[in-house]
Amino acid sequence: MKDVVKKQVDEIVAAIDGGKKAEDFADAAHIDPYVFIMEADGKLLVHPTLVGASLKEKAGPVYDEVAKGTPEGDYVRYEWGGAKKCTYARKTKSGLIVGCGYNE
Repeated sequence: MKDVVKKQVDEIVAAIDGGKKAEDFADAAHIDPYVFIMEADGKLLVHPTLVGASLKEKAGPVYDEVAKGTPEGDYVRYEWGGAKKCTYARKTKSGLIVGCGYNE
């Protein structure tokens, strides 16, 4: 699963860095595993249910982990809804954070 989430995120980051908009990937929020895209302050631009909401306000500990994403990409771990999650998070050149994860 690690390879699947990394590939999805890497492809979207490359496309955004190449000029696409985050909103162009709204469909990626409705596949499994889903992709999310957020601004550095936590505002979700792409997400299955929380578009426009702040991840920082809704789930601060999760935001703190996924915000650790780097331009090279990094795996972060956290607990959500009683499940242990592993998310690959990567920053675009413009500072957006693209992530995709799975239950461990």
